[in-house]
Amino acid sequence: MTGTFLSRLHVEKVVGGWVLTDPLSYYSPMLKDTITVPTGFLTDFASVPRMPFVFLLFGDVAHEAAVIHDYLYKARWLSRREADGVLLEALEAAGVSWWRRWPMWAAVRVFGGAFFGGR
Repeated sequence: MTGTFLSRLHVEKVVGGWVLTDPLSYYSPMLKDTITVPTGFLTDFASVPRMPFVFLLFGDVAHEAAVIHDYLYKARWLSRREADGVLLEALEAAGVSWWRRWPMWAAVRVFGGAFFGGR
């Protein structure tokens, strides 16, 4: 079963990233629960290296899923493995093709540990 975004992403550019101007809600079938990112949450979306080819393939994709994942990493009310699993299902819910979402998920699994709870 694919997850569902229950609201649309509304953000405003600020120093240091983007801030939510309205809550963003996502239903996760894996968790059987709804995640709501509150208004005012600061995100940098997905942290994709700015190498041209890599960014072309994986950058500026699925901002909604990235916000949910950033929030889960900051809140730490799930394990890192669970948060990364929610990212994978949220990428699918956002319409990201399998050939993009699996490498994005794998990169987060390999490199995300340094950011878990640290932002």
